Amino acid sequence: MTILNWEASHIAEADQRHVWHPYAPRSAAQPSVPVRATSGTTLHLADGRDVIDGMSSWWAACHGHGHPQITAAAHRQIDTMSHVMFGGLTHQPAAELAERLVAFAGREAEVGAAVSAAGGAQDEPLDSVFYSDSGSVAVEVALKMALQYQRGIGHPERDRFLTWRGGYHGDTQGPMGVCDPDNGMHALWGGVLRPQVFVPEPPPRGSSAEIIEVYLDEVRQAVESHDIAAIIVEPVVQGAGGMRFHDHALIRGLREICSATGALLILDEIATGFGRTGDPLVGAAAGVVPDILCLGKALTGGFMSFAATMSTARVAAAIDAPDGGGALMHGPTFMGNPLACEVSLAALDLVESDYWRPRVARIETLLQDGLMPLAQYDSVADVRVLGAIGVVEMAEPVDMSVAIRTVLDQGVWLRPFGRLLYTMPPFTCSDSEIGQIIQAMEVLA
Repeated sequence: MTILNWEASHIAEADQRHVWHPYAPRSAAQPSVPVRATSGTTLHLADGRDVIDGMSSWWAACHGHGHPQITAAAHRQIDTMSHVMFGGLTHQPAAELAERLVAFAGREAEVGAAVSAAGGAQDEPLDSVFYSDSGSVAVEVALKMALQYQRGIGHPERDRFLTWRGGYHGDTQGPMGVCDPDNGMHALWGGVLRPQVFVPEPPPRGSSAEIIEVYLDEVRQAVESHDIAAIIVEPVVQGAGGMRFHDHALIRGLREICSATGALLILDEIATGFGRTGDPLVGAAAGVVPDILCLGKALTGGFMSFAATMSTARVAAAIDAPDGGGALMHGPTFMGNPLACEVSLAALDLVESDYWRPRVARIETLLQDGLMPLAQYDSVADVRVLGAIGVVEMAEPVDMSVAIRTVLDQGVWLRPFGRLLYTMPPFTCSDSEIGQIIQAMEVLA
């Protein structure tokens, strides 16, 4: 049993000697900040300070840390069965979660279709669920599904993917290939990864119908001039590739293009799923049902790493066909982990309770009122807010080490990157906590 009695300096020293952190040199000069515990919206640092988690711990802990409903589910399940292999075996948490996710996606599609009059409820529903360990692997699985689908229906030549620039889908090999090849985090691998088809960044939210139509025409021409297995995009919000927002009309247009050309539509909702933008699923809110849907992050309420890739019956049937390979040859060791499934069921209960809707709407208002005035600063290039997402794009790159020291002094944890200061706070943040986050961002700006 680990006794949590190390001093903050001991944690930091051992960490710097042995631990490799994400997106950082092994010998990083800037030490990572030791955390002793978490609760609600708070990170309790090992040096005794308490700070607001303005990042929802990389956008996952949307209901806050240690939510009692999710914690209770984890305790119940860990006493019963923490893990069992998924090859040839199954269990209630996995079966129940799949049933619930299918119903959740179907219900949101019906609501979105009614609101948008886009006909999403008439699209083939998502009815199959593949579990994996992380969002990146969920995308990896989605890409494999698309390739096997095209083989299964007699189109093995359709073996490339189309996406727009400015996107991010993960750090494993397949997802790296559909991240922005020049301005993303994986430019080093440009000569190694198979070139995919990239169209320009989507027009920003609020663009005219004419601009959107011209853009969609360009996408349509690109699909028709290449052998495209699938279009893959982050709907409405481009996350780690630049925190840009775009309109629902673009997602509806992509759906029409895919339906007309035989390409599949993959929506990566790992960052946006489960309420972050104000909608449970942003694709469904646009009136669109994709052929393949990727979910992660908030799927477990940020309690543990887990993800799901959902598909339609048509996709599954083509993969099951002899030409499609006869099976989806992918099987993570911890696939369908019962602890993760039970935790996800509790998190889904919270999402379906709708408690978060008025809070996300309130957070959006507070962020708009607090951040939009920063657009007048000479140092600020743009400010944008959507749901519980607030972004201040600076004119110059942010000095990470200075920024982190500054926000910690303000009692807030944020992690800027590039030219972006941004927050994705837990939905459970109080008005005063959102105000404190805004104040920290203003100090940095």
